This record gives sequence, structure tokens and C-alpha cells, in this order.
Amino acid sequence: MSVPLARLSYHEMRLVPRTCRRAGFNTRQSSNTAVSEAEKQNLSWPEYLEIRKSKRKWETAATIPACILGLFGGLAYFGSLESDATKPIMGIDPLFFYGGCTVSCMGLGYLIGPTIGAAGWRMTHRRAMNLIEARDREFHQHIVKNRVDPTAQSATNPVPDFYGEKIGSLHQYRQWLRDQARFRRKARFAEE
Repeated sequence: MSVPLARLSYHEMRLVPRTCRRAGFNTRQSSNTAVSEAEKQNLSWPEYLEIRKSKRKWETAATIPACILGLFGGLAYFGSLESDATKPIMGIDPLFFYGGCTVSCMGLGYLIGPTIGAAGWRMTHRRAMNLIEARDREFHQHIVKNRVDPTAQSATNPVPDFYGEKIGSLHQYRQWLRDQARFRRKARFAEE
């Protein structure tokens, strides 16, 4: 059941599209039993952020086995190669070269893991992908509009979560807004 716009806080209201606010759009139905098609097609911000958090968990969960598979694949391949210790490969001892290649295979698994997790997550959420992608675009617009200028960062004042990747709830979004404002204040007062 959705909350009427009149009960939303300031930050929640900022997440509601302006067209809905101007039209006086109320998400609560006059009859409690019938739910309109528009409300079924509307994804609330808490639901969207929960879905976003689950996507991030899928990506992280797929990264761990991909790293392990990359490591063992590299060990299996490079461990089975015959090498002559007297003949360096590109000027490097073969043991160190093959060890570096094995670690590189693990790094490749680390890079591919989130892609595999995202693909698996998309397969399980196919029905709602249009709604999720629409919210993704809107969420990205909010992030771009509210994030700070990264040119003002320093070693003692790094940019807090520039892309908003760690936002998984309205509380975390509000905290992200506060962190951005704190960074702006620090950057502005450091210049003065």
C-alpha cells in the first residue's frame, strides 16, 4: 500500500517526480480493495532501493566463486606448463611470470564476477525490468544533481560515494545527501 504524498518527508518528496506533485497525484486509492493499473506499474522508492540492494548482493555473491574459479583455472593451466628455469620469459623468471599470470586469472574472475551476478539477477527480475530501468534513470538523475564536484577533493577530504553505489534505503540516501553537504562545506571553507 502506498503512502499519500502529503505524508512524505522533504527528502522522500524530492524523490517523487515533479509531474506527480504538480498534478496532486495521490497514490492512495479511494476504495481500498481495487488497485489501479497505474499503481501496479509504479515502483516505490523503498521497493526500488531494496531491489537495488539485492542486485548488489547478487553481484558480490557471484564475484567470490568467479575469483576462486579464476585462481584454480590459472593454477591448473600455468601449473601444468613445463618451464626451464634457465630461460626467462620476457626477462622474468618463469616461476614469477606464471605466478603473476595465475594471479591475473584471479583478477579476471574478480572483474567478470559482478557481470555474471548482474546477468543472473536480471534473469530473475525480467518481469519488472522496465520499471527498474526507469527508476534507475531517475535515481541517476538525482545522484548527478546532488553529488559534489570531485575536483575539490584532497587526501584529507575524499569524495564520499561519488556514484551512490552504497545507497540501499531511504535512510542511506538521506545519509548520502548529508555526506555530500558536509563535503561541500569542508571544500568551501578550506578554500577561504
